[in-house]
Amino acid sequence: MTPTETSTSYVRIKGSTFSLRVIAGAIILLFLYYAQGVVITLLLSILLAYFLDPAVEFLEGMHVPRTLAAMVMVLLLIAVLVAVSYGLWTRTADFADNWPRYSEVLKNAAGTVQGKLAGIEGQVSQIAPASGNAAAAPAPAFEPGMIRSLVLRGLGSLYALVLEMTFVPFLVFFMLAGKREVWHGTLQLFPASQRTSVKETLEDLRDVLRSYLAGMSLVTLIVIAISSGFFWIIKMDYPVLTGIASGILNMVPYIGVVLAWLPAFLIALVKWRTFGQFALIAVALTTIHIFALNFVAPHVVGRRVQLNAVAITIALLFWGWVWGGMGLILAIPVTAALRVVCDHTDSLRPMGRWLSA
Repeated sequence: MTPTETSTSYVRIKGSTFSLRVIAGAIILLFLYYAQGVVITLLLSILLAYFLDPAVEFLEGMHVPRTLAAMVMVLLLIAVLVAVSYGLWTRTADFADNWPRYSEVLKNAAGTVQGKLAGIEGQVSQIAPASGNAAAAPAPAFEPGMIRSLVLRGLGSLYALVLEMTFVPFLVFFMLAGKREVWHGTLQLFPASQRTSVKETLEDLRDVLRSYLAGMSLVTLIVIAISSGFFWIIKMDYPVLTGIASGILNMVPYIGVVLAWLPAFLIALVKWRTFGQFALIAVALTTIHIFALNFVAPHVVGRRVQLNAVAITIALLFWGWVWGGMGLILAIPVTAALRVVCDHTDSLRPMGRWLSA
């Protein structure tokens, strides 16, 4: 075989390998998109299991059987979630009863904006008249049904939501109760020569996810408390509900700072009309979020996540596109987990270095 033929064969092999990787990537992407209910349920279960495992180990050290300790922690988690959900439901129901008042204000605001846009369009048409007379577009109606659609889109499909609420507690319990069996079984999936590396990867992954979850939970509670206190001081309606929304949106890096303005602006529209009040809310929320993310989070979460700003931004865009609102919340832990896997895989270490650069 001549050198030219050898080079051609090498190029063909490399080309076929690249094509197979592209096809495999496309299949994985389609699976993540269409099976998002199952995948998100598994990811949430794994994250919660990592989060609750230290408490289970503490109870186990107090001579409580691991199965009973796992059941106690899962039941405690369910009780906390039910209590929080009930509190949110009562406040949200009160807000829904007063929705016609907010809806009217939003319609008036939308009409004002539409009028200003029509005036600008008229001035532009005088400078460069368009061919034909286009009919003026009616002002968009902002109905309660739109709120419901946005909520469902942000959380995913109703099927995915029911799937998460039904299966997550059981999966978390089984993962906690059978931790040693699951850990041993996972190691058995790999050849004996790779088990040490896999064990180190799983341990590093556990530490990263625990650090992130515990830290972000504390940071979110701090943001909720400070935001609620600020809304209460300026005598805004529903201060706790708006503060909770601000804290939850704080879990989304970067864009969460701006998204947190929207619930506050919506409620403030009924009470205030001056620009200064809205500027005060925007500045206060931005200050709270910057303080939480740049001063509190680094000390609480630490540097274990090790993701650069570009990687975080791309992760938010990608996982938000794939999974909607849940993708924005899961983007950082999922990408951090991928970074850990890349760091412990020889062929993927350049990607790990890029993610953490």
